[in-house]
Amino acid sequence: MALTRGSFRGYEYDRMVILFSMIDGQKEIPCAISTSALDDLESLAKSKPDEREAQFMRLRDRIEERAARKFVAREFEGTPPGIILRSLDFRQ
Repeated sequence: MALTRGSFRGYEYDRMVILFSMIDGQKEIPCAISTSALDDLESLAKSKPDEREAQFMRLRDRIEERAARKFVAREFEGTPPGIILRSLDFRQ
């Protein structure tokens, strides 16, 4: 089954990540993307904390597509297991 869009969870300043989720059937998969990966995707020096949600929303399709690839490849990290995206995940 393909992953579908979940929810935006927020910006976690201490870890410098955006938290979001994806859905696999009835199961919610926790996901995160580093703020450096977001900035790299837009070729920005560094977005301000209050701009992170809008930045995520602009890039959401690309982010979720990459999260789905990592899900299929079973590349989970953390506890509970989830998907973490970094800049290197978007390099061709």
